Amino acid sequence: MIKINIGCHLSISNGFEHSAKMALSIDANTFQFFPRNPRGGRAVDFEILDIENFLEISQDNNFSKIVAHAPYTYNLCSANPRVVKFSINCIKNDLENLEKLPENYYNIHPGSHTGQGIKIGIEKISQNLNDIILQNQSTIILLETMSGKGSEVGGNFGDLKEIINNIDLKEKIGICLDTCHVFDSGYDIKNNLENVLENFDKLIGINRLKVIHLNDSKNLLNSKKDRHENLGYGKIGISSIEKIVKNKYLEDLIFILETPQKDLLGYKSEINFLLNYVS
Repeated sequence: MIKINIGCHLSISNGFEHSAKMALSIDANTFQFFPRNPRGGRAVDFEILDIENFLEISQDNNFSKIVAHAPYTYNLCSANPRVVKFSINCIKNDLENLEKLPENYYNIHPGSHTGQGIKIGIEKISQNLNDIILQNQSTIILLETMSGKGSEVGGNFGDLKEIINNIDLKEKIGICLDTCHVFDSGYDIKNNLENVLENFDKLIGINRLKVIHLNDSKNLLNSKKDRHENLGYGKIGISSIEKIVKNKYLEDLIFILETPQKDLLGYKSEINFLLNYVS
């Protein structure tokens, strides 16, 4: 029997213990959360008792690692120095807080070069990550694959390879592959999943892949957009989603649903479908 580590994005406004119980209610064994307001506001409280209770629930129910998702307002390669400074300071603070929940993941969108060009964007992201990453941090920073819209950096695997090549503490860096994003950016995971993963392995190394954002896409291949769809209702399709969760390269990773479900029951339905498929 294949074990699948799967969850969805949950609010932690009522604490980590509450979020863990919410995850269990939908048959999940992990979840993703924002460590502060997703538009970049005040950080949530990491209260010691709440964390202790969460860790007890997590251990008792064989949770996998959980994933913190950086707010969308961060941009490590903006042309605006104030935006870059804000992003660096907030990421450092997020990572400091996450050490209270050690050895988990912190996912970030690489950034948008805002007209400076992809080369400058990659250089700035690498330089600023080198300023942020500490030797003694236990959290692994994940660079997310992007859809390639506008001036986004990370719309192809080569961008991510170049960023990592310029990182000093490479062991602190991993990748989160978003299925909607890579499909929209031109990687045909619907018809050529093995080829896409082999390309990823050749450029970056499959060992760096830690998390999958499992989403269908409202748009066609190579649309350069970013509109998630519920599993089986988009252009990727349910049969391709099934192949992804059972792929030999991916089966031990963490799958996080970011589908546009309206409530937890919708996520539970998707999770149970996938659990039944791999059992």
